[in-house]
Amino acid sequence: MTSSKRTVLITGCSDGGMGAALAVAFHDAGLQVYATARNPAKMSHLVSLGIKTLTLDVLSESSIAECVGKLTSLDILVNNAGATYGMPVSDLSIAESKKLFDLNVWSYLAVTQAFLPLLLKSKGMIVNQTSVVSSVAIPFHSVYSASKAAMAMFSDSQRLELEPFGVTVVDLRTGAVSTNILKNQKEHTTIFLPKGSIYEPAREAVESAMRYDKMADAGMPASQWAGQVVQDLVKKKPPLTIWKGSQAMLARIGTLFPHGMLDGTMKKMAGLDIVEQKLRK
Repeated sequence: MTSSKRTVLITGCSDGGMGAALAVAFHDAGLQVYATARNPAKMSHLVSLGIKTLTLDVLSESSIAECVGKLTSLDILVNNAGATYGMPVSDLSIAESKKLFDLNVWSYLAVTQAFLPLLLKSKGMIVNQTSVVSSVAIPFHSVYSASKAAMAMFSDSQRLELEPFGVTVVDLRTGAVSTNILKNQKEHTTIFLPKGSIYEPAREAVESAMRYDKMADAGMPASQWAGQVVQDLVKKKPPLTIWKGSQAMLARIGTLFPHGMLDGTMKKMAGLDIVEQKLRK
């Protein structure tokens, strides 16, 4: 018997992340959820809730194709898998930066292209996780912000290009949310300035900013954020841009201000004001 429930597939659903929170919120809203992650063992909490899980490595063409083959229909695709990378522009690794773009940009497009036939059939929805930093610069996180800005532009283009086919594209501009992303960054990316950095006199302050130390406890609970997002997405006519999470409204208002109006606020939030003081001594 075919289920009449709307179906949603979410990438990057390891326990403790935003994808997992979205999976729970969609599940609670009555949708058939397909939560995916590269390592299915990291979705044990979702399994315990009765949520269907699938293996999906968004950087692997074969994994994407295999996952697509397991579905016969799809109403909503949520591109959520991603990572962050903190480093001053003067010191960043081009190789690491390209890897981040592969995950935060090109994987979104690859996954979307693969699932597009199902979404065209259902006249469904594509949701791209782009973050508020796609429109607000965070010092020492330019690569992450740039990748999200690139995806925001792709989302805008997708929205226009797919509208004639009845497919909706939503840009999810998330503010601060309390998840495992910072913990994962510390485990998998460099958090230390390289030797010879021009920021050497303020090394401690810069490395703190790279770790988001000042914003570590500023995030909205993931379950609260996900509930608000899903509430918008299940509407008959969802907003084409959704701003949710701590500081999301500030970022949205900032897009209306003249360029640079929020610089002072962002400097304090990132700790750049302390860096400037140390560099001027």
